Amino acid sequence: MNIETATEQQSTQIKTRIEHDLLGDQAVPAHALYGIQTQRAKQNFDITGMPISHFPELVKGLAMVKAAAARANHSHGLLTDDKNNAIQAACAELINGEHHEEFIVDLIQGGAGTSTNMNANEVIANIGLKKLGFEYGQYAHLHPNNDINRSQSTNDVYPTSARLAIVFAAQELMVTVANLKESLAAKGQEFADILKMGRTQMQDAVPMTLGQEFDAFAADLAAENASIDEACLQLCEVNLGGTAIGTGINAPAGYACLAVKELADISGLPVRLAPNLIAASSDMGAFVTFSGTLKRLAVKLSKLSNDLRLLSSGPRTGFAEINLPAMQPGSSIMPGKVNPVIPEAMNQTAFQVMGTDMTITMAAEAAQLQLNAMEPLIIYNLLNNCRILSKSIHMLDELCIRGITANEERCTFHVENSIGIVTALVPHIGYDNASRIAGQALLSGLGVAELVLKEELLTEEQLAEILSPRAMIHCG
Repeated sequence: MNIETATEQQSTQIKTRIEHDLLGDQAVPAHALYGIQTQRAKQNFDITGMPISHFPELVKGLAMVKAAAARANHSHGLLTDDKNNAIQAACAELINGEHHEEFIVDLIQGGAGTSTNMNANEVIANIGLKKLGFEYGQYAHLHPNNDINRSQSTNDVYPTSARLAIVFAAQELMVTVANLKESLAAKGQEFADILKMGRTQMQDAVPMTLGQEFDAFAADLAAENASIDEACLQLCEVNLGGTAIGTGINAPAGYACLAVKELADISGLPVRLAPNLIAASSDMGAFVTFSGTLKRLAVKLSKLSNDLRLLSSGPRTGFAEINLPAMQPGSSIMPGKVNPVIPEAMNQTAFQVMGTDMTITMAAEAAQLQLNAMEPLIIYNLLNNCRILSKSIHMLDELCIRGITANEERCTFHVENSIGIVTALVPHIGYDNASRIAGQALLSGLGVAELVLKEELLTEEQLAEILSPRAMIHCG
């Protein structure tokens, strides 16, 4: 048997079912939980290589919205007990992490998220059909549009599900930020007694302790989780029930309030109905705000990474005040070289987040009239940014911060040989004398203390007291 014959026989063994939509008939794999509209979207959009299933939080958000909608429809007498029970059971399985591989549509897609919504509708319908005793695709008994999507539109389901997904993703991010802050604070305590030079504009400034430097790193992250949490509260305002453009067409009176109440119960989040559903249907303000909090965090993480790379630079010709854990050989040509690969990777993640904040801003601005068709790009980037930040922060914490050691001798050497300590003498010898001593020290290579004693500007006892670590690092 040749290869072509074998391939032909193998292909004929693949079982399919025929489904129909607006554009006609198409064969769908018989075992697939998704249906024809999902398959068309899969054929049309092959952009990121990341399907919906890449972000379990989004599948979970979609399932929660569909379950809440079904409960509200059932309460209004629009779904029978059997259909509602089947939908609830199907959604529960998705929320628990089952069947996610059936969400195959690319995250970036045309149609303002319709393909994502239909992927969810078809999967839930087919899971439900099986539970009702029917075969996949027998939609007369449980229909993706008539039943699963009843009283809904992509335009309220998709953004609501995405908001939930981003809030869920943010929880993991906040845990990693808190852990990193604690690790930096622990290093602050460990290095509390190590005196070193502080620097401004890459020049010697005044002394500080290495502990103070790491305490400042920790303090710089202290407000970030509060900002993220506040942004998450804004995301909890949803337009579910507004259907197509916010007017609530095809939904019964009272449906929106009930659906949102059910969603809050299912999700455990403080979900609330937007005061104006027409405005909420096109408004991307909460997404922009959330992106801004991620950018702010990224800026701080990048600055931290820059500082770690500077402080560890060397090992002989740089600052070399701290030692980063050696993670891998650093060069294919230079023996013995070890690079700060973990902070470098954190920098690159931060740059990605900063750059995509502009992408998100432009996509949010691109709304037209009653809808923003660019929501998929916004949602893809926000979910991806949450993920890569979480992973990168965890990497930085576990593989770098916790293993940092101090090079105390190097820190002491820099202090003792720095001209910057002359600043501490200004209140005692005057600015003009201090400036002159600094200039002489720079030209002669002599130490500041040596020159002060030589000119008898201060006694040894006075100088020792002024330049003591306790005096120089006093924080008011």
